Amino acid sequence: MASSPRAPALPALPVPRGNPVRAAWQAAVSVLRGRFATLSIRDKLLAMVLLPLVGVLPLLGAILLWWSNEAFDRVLITKIRSDLAVAQGYFDRTLAEVGASALAIAESKALHDVLAAPPARQAALLETLRRRERLDFVNLRAPDGSLRATQGGAAAGHDPASPAYRASASAGEHVSVEVLSVDQLALVGPELAPRVPVPLLPTQNAAPTTRQIEDRAMVLLATRSIRAAGGQVLGHVQAGLLLNRNLAFIDHINEIVYPAGSLPFGSQGTATLFLDDVRISTNVRLFGAGDGRDERAIGTRVSQSVRDAVLGEGRTWLDRAFVVSDWYVSAYQPITDSAGQRIGMLYVGYLERPFTVLKWAMLAAIGVVFFAAMILAAFVSLRWARSIFRPLEQMEATMRRVQGGALEARVGQVASSDEIGRLAGHLDHLLDAVGEKTLQLQRWNAELDAKVAERTRELEQTQQQLVRSEKLATVGQLTASIAHEVNNPIAVIQGNLDLVRELLDDAARAKVAPELKLVDAQIERMRLIVTQLLQFARPTEYAGYVDSIDVTRLLDDSLVLVQHLLAKTRIDVVRDFRAAAPGGGPATVAINRQELQQVFVNLLVNAIHAMPDGGRLELSTRLHDAEGSGEVWCEVADTGPGLPPELLAQLFTPFTTRKKDGTGLGLWISRGIVERYGGDIRAGNRADEPGGGRGARFVVVLKTEGAAAVPAPAA
Repeated sequence: MASSPRAPALPALPVPRGNPVRAAWQAAVSVLRGRFATLSIRDKLLAMVLLPLVGVLPLLGAILLWWSNEAFDRVLITKIRSDLAVAQGYFDRTLAEVGASALAIAESKALHDVLAAPPARQAALLETLRRRERLDFVNLRAPDGSLRATQGGAAAGHDPASPAYRASASAGEHVSVEVLSVDQLALVGPELAPRVPVPLLPTQNAAPTTRQIEDRAMVLLATRSIRAAGGQVLGHVQAGLLLNRNLAFIDHINEIVYPAGSLPFGSQGTATLFLDDVRISTNVRLFGAGDGRDERAIGTRVSQSVRDAVLGEGRTWLDRAFVVSDWYVSAYQPITDSAGQRIGMLYVGYLERPFTVLKWAMLAAIGVVFFAAMILAAFVSLRWARSIFRPLEQMEATMRRVQGGALEARVGQVASSDEIGRLAGHLDHLLDAVGEKTLQLQRWNAELDAKVAERTRELEQTQQQLVRSEKLATVGQLTASIAHEVNNPIAVIQGNLDLVRELLDDAARAKVAPELKLVDAQIERMRLIVTQLLQFARPTEYAGYVDSIDVTRLLDDSLVLVQHLLAKTRIDVVRDFRAAAPGGGPATVAINRQELQQVFVNLLVNAIHAMPDGGRLELSTRLHDAEGSGEVWCEVADTGPGLPPELLAQLFTPFTTRKKDGTGLGLWISRGIVERYGGDIRAGNRADEPGGGRGARFVVVLKTEGAAAVPAPAA
């Protein structure tokens, strides 16, 4: 393989002071750029093929792996959030059912009948109502909140309840989660007392504590007032459920949230009620007891991080958490009492390990697929790159031989049949035609020199014609002013001369007759001079000969007359000539060539003056058949500031101009010329047109030959 010519070393980039990071970056870029420039086409193609595969594809794979991992975790968090909502819904419904049961007891006729009965009879009825409503305890209180009886038959006057507890009874209507102290456990009943104490078990990651046992009780408590027919409060009913070791309640929550078969891959769902940070009711198991038993983890505690977040800050925990002996996708929500104090937590969760195994298996599969795709793409890309650089190396070697003097050297057949293979064939044909093309180039060079000389002469003639046109325009402005100023004195002289003739008698008039005749002759001569001046200053009244004019060609030729103005600016000329006769020939109008060219030049000069800082000059011609009128529209548009409204209203009136050195007669004369041949000149701003734009647009409307009779020029 022939090596490519070594590129010259690139100059070192200047090192900016005070920025070492930028200096190091620029130095590294300079070194890489220099080395890349010296590589052969083979090495460059290999680099272009392998760098994206080695750099971009792994990056995309890493992004996909990261996104898949995040998406999988979000799915797990979304599921545990919905599981917590289901558990909370059941918890709230159970609390509402306790309130409904308390209301049913308070409104029962049997209770009203025993309000005046002995406490033993009241206790018996309360026990019957408790069983009917499936409650754990029912208390009867007096209107002032003092205890009268329980379902266990507590003696009147014995009230272990705290003042706050009695106040909840006095409130009349109340449903909440409450915590009962040791002194208040008598309200629950002796048969439920063994469920209350929960010994604390050592738990990994739990907050340090010196407590050995949790002897408080968490209850769902409802208070309802007993009212007479007239609304008088006769007492209060307090009823509730004990949540400590309430396995039926927590198992029912677990069955609702995680029914059989709802968790795939062998994962297990759990639910727990916490009093403070202690599990008082749970279906989380203590695994590995050593004797084969499968005990519930009642008495274990939540980790300190979860406790601080949920009980300390009042936040809902939705994340992975360590539960007793394993990691779970967990949700913890604080439980508050009637005073708004956080007294415990409601928890649901499921084992994370099966989902973690599935996630890593999925990510590994994605990684394997990406790696296999990268290897396959690299193999195919290298084969394709080889089919590119080998023919290029053959062509480079051939050109080196030709450069060394072996003009007969050719590339020959190459293995590639694509664009590079065809390029190799074209290179051979090119080398074969070098001699012939050299002769043709020499001949074309001579022809080009002749055309350049011819165009130079035409340009000189055009410049001379432009100078004459500018002089004529200056003289026209001057003669218009002179004619206007001289006419008034002539009229005064003529009037005074006639008055003199009337005042003189015949004798005196005869004596001065030669002088009066001489004055008349001079006045007539002055009138003739003014008339000749007006013939130049008023072209609308003194037309020239009418010819059949190709307006497209005349507009293009007029552009040459303002070429010297265009050369001084940065103006781009855009042509869009589409005016053509139905037969395919040029669209012609009957008009005097010099007069129409004067109109075009005037519009071109105005457009150029409107763009002193450069812009775009747009010229176009097209046929416009307005109700069979057969019109040719010649448009001159610029990208200048446009026409102010006050100038646009008086644009075609004499002496209207915004140029300091202008006379204001150009557009007035131009419109007069066009109108005399049955046409018109229209002006407007491009911003007012559909599509908008910047600048002004002038349209010269001319009748095509045969469309309308052309008025005869004035004599």
